Amino acid sequence: MATFTSNDVLRARSKQETLTTSQEIKANQAGSEFNIATDALTITLPAIDANNIGMEFTFRNTGADGNNIITLSPASTDAVHGTVAAVQSGGVDNKDWINTKATANKGDWCTIKAVALTDWYLTGGDGVWASES
Repeated sequence: MATFTSNDVLRARSKQETLTTSQEIKANQAGSEFNIATDALTITLPAIDANNIGMEFTFRNTGADGNNIITLSPASTDAVHGTVAAVQSGGVDNKDWINTKATANKGDWCTIKAVALTDWYLTGGDGVWASES
């Protein structure tokens, strides 16, 4: 049987951050999970370059049902690709990925990963999200 110390638990968990203002996420925050309970926040993703491919972030709606619109905004040369709950992202440069307010539920989430230059991919999620038109 394995023996665990308190440091093992600390290494096994992801960093949790609560966002209350619109802001730009930095590449050195990769691996973080962001909890958002404030309405109408725009979170700007870091521009993807050769030094930060592989960075991954999770965004979670922790606000009341029907209360939060969360907007994830890629750099002007980057696009979001993938599908959450049967909704496919547009895969178009400089188009936001949005947790829609009217259908938002506490606990909606998405994980996004930089897998290539200019390409964010959705690796998981739940809730109603949509591409900016």
